[in-house]
Amino acid sequence: MKQTNAPRFGTCTARFGVLLSPTPRGARLARLLAVEWLRTRHEVPYRVTEAAAQVVAELAANAATHGRVAGRSFRLALLCDGGVLRVEVTDTRADDLPHRRPPALDAESGRGLLLVEALADRWGAGAGPAPQKTVWAELDLPLS
Repeated sequence: MKQTNAPRFGTCTARFGVLLSPTPRGARLARLLAVEWLRTRHEVPYRVTEAAAQVVAELAANAATHGRVAGRSFRLALLCDGGVLRVEVTDTRADDLPHRRPPALDAESGRGLLLVEALADRWGAGAGPAPQKTVWAELDLPLS
């Protein structure tokens, strides 16, 4: 996990949140809703919106694949506060916090957190409240 103390820039203050079904369709909808919301934020430049869309896609796909519990939704939250855009995906499987693992060379999956790490300035995961876990990523916004 990247853990840096990056400077904070900008003046964005906004929140968005939605519950979605833990399915491939729910993960796809998470990305589409995030992009639509981000495009209405004039403080968020195009390159940050595109990076955030990929981060949302990866974290939502992980929630739908690895955090799925029948009958329980996952939550997507976008928080724009000061100079940081924070993406949070919360699911109901706190028993296994994600961590980056090197994928096998011939594997068709397993690179999602590598992408999140490459695109985000910081990311991490935390358990609670039971039985939930939240995986988050932060993208710094440039000075206006």
